Amino acid sequence: MLRRALRRLGAGIALIWLVATFTFLLVSAAPGDFATRLTDPRIPPAARERWRRDFGLDRPLPARYASWLAAAATGDLGSSWIYKQKVSSVLASVLPNTLLLTSLGLALELALGVALAIVQLRRPHGTGDRLITLATLTAYALPTFGVALGLVAVLSYRLHLLPPSHMLSLEGELAHGWARLPDLARHLVLPVVAIGVAGVGAVARYLRGSLLDERLEQYVLAARARGCSPRQALVRHALPNALLPLITMMGMSLPFLVSGSLVIEVVFSWPGMGQVMYNAALGRDLPLLLGGTIVATAAVVVGNLLADLAYAVADPRVRV
Repeated sequence: MLRRALRRLGAGIALIWLVATFTFLLVSAAPGDFATRLTDPRIPPAARERWRRDFGLDRPLPARYASWLAAAATGDLGSSWIYKQKVSSVLASVLPNTLLLTSLGLALELALGVALAIVQLRRPHGTGDRLITLATLTAYALPTFGVALGLVAVLSYRLHLLPPSHMLSLEGELAHGWARLPDLARHLVLPVVAIGVAGVGAVARYLRGSLLDERLEQYVLAARARGCSPRQALVRHALPNALLPLITMMGMSLPFLVSGSLVIEVVFSWPGMGQVMYNAALGRDLPLLLGGTIVATAAVVVGNLLADLAYAVADPRVRV
């Protein structure tokens, strides 16, 4: 298992390099650069050219790539042109905000998905099962931005129950310590629900199919023969094995945890990785785009590796 993990890690490092190189070439080949994004007419052309020299944009593409790659190999991702800070500092400052939002959203998605799947399997193919199937398929088909905008329109602008955007209000910004929690919780509700609703359909549908297969296995029938009720046999015996495929799903969710949901963060003006990468793309901030790409790709590699290892630990047949 260790040898396989090392091979996967080596392949992951090569993947990170390939994705970062492709991003560098793609952004560099696009028309214009950071200096041309400065649309203020009061900026003279000489100042724009000076900025291009300061940022190294006047150098040939191979020279710029070689300089960036040499620095990135030592852990130096450069400085953000927009935020005027080290890329690592910018990403580190917003990563906790993204982790808070996405971890709560995924927890809600898993809890609702598992609960709905269990309710559906109490009476398979009955009226309740069909209604929940319709609801989960609808949730799965809805675009994320549509769910987010719908929640804002109804709960914020029509009913005035929850704030429509940002992480804290002005009063929350001025508060300190635990006094911030109530304001933070109110601002978390809408984006967390938007993430949960967008993903609960996939979890519920996937788990329902796994439970339908597991409930007919011999060990479940043996539990029923020993006196277990249908609900006990489903929850205690079938559910743990049906949850095994979700390990892979959770491993693939790690990039989402780290990089955030760009749509959700932009709609709710949430100060996280998605919002920062969106601003970097608009501003053609190449160092920040490359830094965020490396972090997101590394999360993909680590997520796949952890999912494989966790699956091997949970299911001995995989190790064989």
